Amino acid sequence: MLTDLRIQNFALIEQLHVQFAGGFNVLTGETGAGKSIIIDAVNLLLGGRARGDVIRTGSDEAVVEALFDLAAEPRLRARLEEQDLADGDDLLVRRIVSRSGKNRVFVNGMMTPLGQLRGLTSTLVNIYGQHEHQALQKTDSHLALLDRFAHLDAELDDYRQAYRTYHQIVAQIDALDIAERDRQQRLDMLRFQQQELSAAALVAGEDTELEQERVRLQNAGKLSEASHGGYQTLYAEKGAVCERLTAIADDLAALKEIEPAFVDTEQAVRSALYGLEDAAVQLRDYADGLSFEPQRMATVDDRLALLKTLKRKYAPTVAELIDYQNRVEAELAVLDDVDGRRADLAAELSRAGDMLNRSGAELSRLRQAGAASLAEAVQRELADLAMPKACFEVRLTATEQPSSDGLESGEFYLSANPGEALQPLARVASGGELSRIMLALKRTSPEGDGVHTLVFDEVDAGIGGEAATAVGEKIGRLAHRMQVLCVTHLPQVAAFADQHFQVAKQEQDGRTLTGLHTLEGDARVREMARMLGGAQVTERTLEHARELLSQSSVALRAAMTMEG
Repeated sequence: MLTDLRIQNFALIEQLHVQFAGGFNVLTGETGAGKSIIIDAVNLLLGGRARGDVIRTGSDEAVVEALFDLAAEPRLRARLEEQDLADGDDLLVRRIVSRSGKNRVFVNGMMTPLGQLRGLTSTLVNIYGQHEHQALQKTDSHLALLDRFAHLDAELDDYRQAYRTYHQIVAQIDALDIAERDRQQRLDMLRFQQQELSAAALVAGEDTELEQERVRLQNAGKLSEASHGGYQTLYAEKGAVCERLTAIADDLAALKEIEPAFVDTEQAVRSALYGLEDAAVQLRDYADGLSFEPQRMATVDDRLALLKTLKRKYAPTVAELIDYQNRVEAELAVLDDVDGRRADLAAELSRAGDMLNRSGAELSRLRQAGAASLAEAVQRELADLAMPKACFEVRLTATEQPSSDGLESGEFYLSANPGEALQPLARVASGGELSRIMLALKRTSPEGDGVHTLVFDEVDAGIGGEAATAVGEKIGRLAHRMQVLCVTHLPQVAAFADQHFQVAKQEQDGRTLTGLHTLEGDARVREMARMLGGAQVTERTLEHARELLSQSSVALRAAMTMEG
């Protein structure tokens, strides 16, 4: 939702700050007061073209800034997160137009390319009128509007999954169709790598074990001396430690009848003796197991050198070398059996094609039914919008090849007057007609394009009386579900607004300024009276204005009650 709009040195506006609310916001004022300037400023923030002549005379640059509340826009918040532009539930867009031609865009304080701005704001606001940001003039949006009206999200998701699967298989087949020379070169390289890795007979963790063995071999003399000498000193030689401890223990045992305290001492000595005997046995076994073949050091060094070479060429660890070898062998199997693989993929492609066609045909069937229902609903709405003889049609045309959107394209066609042939809507509808058609579409499918802020400019072009009242009521009902900004000259439309703004032009120090004021109470009644009776506001027109506001409020409440 658009909550704040600031404009500086833009056309006739020197400084302006307006706060919009949810619901129906209406802008009124005399012809030439500058109502459309405000819409032009919003259009600029949506990525519209910037011209140097929009800069106020005497200024070097124009600045337009808007604050949007994204509490109801989870998808856009997620996109801002992905692009490192998030700022909670707020989106602050600022655009600066300079006479030098340097146009700058800021999103939440970060300088942003114009194309990125357009992508972000395309789902925030739609402007309906004489603006480039006119959704209905983009025919690629028509099919999406139909799908949302007919609630085909699930069917479209199923079709797109089938479409992705089909094209993934096509890509795999294309990959098999590489030139035979290139395939053979790849085979030769993979076979060499497979042979080199296979000949190495790799074992996970062997490099660690070899490094440890290499250290032992480098210290072979010290290890032999320590283990053999230790065994001799502890147990084997004459007068060894264990022999002496045995003698001490025996002497203590002989004296324990005389000195009972020697009982514990003897046990402590024998415990130490048994531990040392175990240590001596371990040293003996270790010494007996030592084998220092002269050529073993060379063998270990050669193996470590081989592993280092393989690591440098293919992967940094032995475990990753083994994994790489497995991948090489798997690719070899595929390339060696390319014909068999192609046959398997052809069978998969056939099945995927059948699934794509079935899914597409079901989507097409539902679209045909939805197109008829949408056309009927829009024509009913248009009849209340001063287009009683209009014919509206959704034409679905089969495409030569399936696309990610289905087996057909869709486009809206319109005949605004009896006897005229239906023509593409984007080509024949005027700004006012486009606004009313979008209003009709929004009434039939409020969430049709996922946009929750609508700006209507010229929605009242060429209508009056009861038709104008119907337009105002429909916008009022629509505004209970989304935010609406509307520029109008018709009091019958303005009477349904939740918030009323007056755009006025004045002279100050020889300069023309455009300002905007919120109208409430008597001020709103007076503006409505002006719209009803022109420059001469009388008690009669004031009473008529009060009556119109009261009647519109009652009619809207009644319509909302009937709508449920």
